Amino acid sequence: MDTLAASVKLERANISIRLRLKRMMAVSLCALALNACSMGQIVARSSLPILKSGNVAMNQEPDLELARAAIPANLKLIEGLIQELPDNADLRLQAAQGFYGFAYGFIEDEDSGRASKLYRRGLAHALHALSVSGLRNDITALPTEDLKRQFAALGRDAVPALFWSASCWAKWIDMNRNDPARIAELGKLAALMERVLELDENYYHGGAHIFFGVYYGSRPPMLGGDFARSAHHFAKARAITHGKLLIVDLLQAEYLAHQQLDRQQFHERLTAVVNAPPDIYPEMALVNAIAQQKARRLLAKEEEWF
Repeated sequence: MDTLAASVKLERANISIRLRLKRMMAVSLCALALNACSMGQIVARSSLPILKSGNVAMNQEPDLELARAAIPANLKLIEGLIQELPDNADLRLQAAQGFYGFAYGFIEDEDSGRASKLYRRGLAHALHALSVSGLRNDITALPTEDLKRQFAALGRDAVPALFWSASCWAKWIDMNRNDPARIAELGKLAALMERVLELDENYYHGGAHIFFGVYYGSRPPMLGGDFARSAHHFAKARAITHGKLLIVDLLQAEYLAHQQLDRQQFHERLTAVVNAPPDIYPEMALVNAIAQQKARRLLAKEEEWF
């Protein structure tokens, strides 16, 4: 009997141990599952400083072919991180800037249809960042005056989202300029950029001034153009960048000088861009290299345009 009792007691102890082990394993598996869910977010957040450094390095890249090959993989990396952190404004803005830069620098002169889609993707990311900044409404559906009232409530921290939303939206319209529905949106995106000017005119190398230089210089006065205001904004952008950002002269030639039929200004500005030293603005070497490439293409159209 003592042997039987001891056997029963041992079996009960074994059962108890097995139950405890199962509970421990269940708890461990739950902990692992929870950790796996958050691990992606932890990695994504820890990657943000590296991505920002990569953006700086890309801006400093003077080799156009190297940049063209590298940017798509970087964009997909950013979009992968957005899957983990969908409401992270920094990631959304890096995506918006990346799609804008890739489309403008390497795609739109070859394939406007594809460029349109890339600008639209950039716009979607920028608008999401804008919603994180506090603008929850669909800005494409609101009347312009309602938009201006809502923009007035946004502070300086919303400037990047405002700027990249307007920039991507403007280029999307430019790629679809034959669509009346797109042209009708010009007033809304101008309202976005006007708020940028009010909050920080120096943001992104005077980008808002460059925008309005094109905005007023690309159309004849009877259609809303204003050559004096265009020249003023280009001059402001040139002053902010100390004349080192070549895209200012590129766009002034492409839009304002072209619209004014000023062949001399067109030729002189583009020639100056082409002949500028490659190290004139090391922090923006890639943008300047793109400007020089585009200037050569525009000079090849001089006879046709004038």
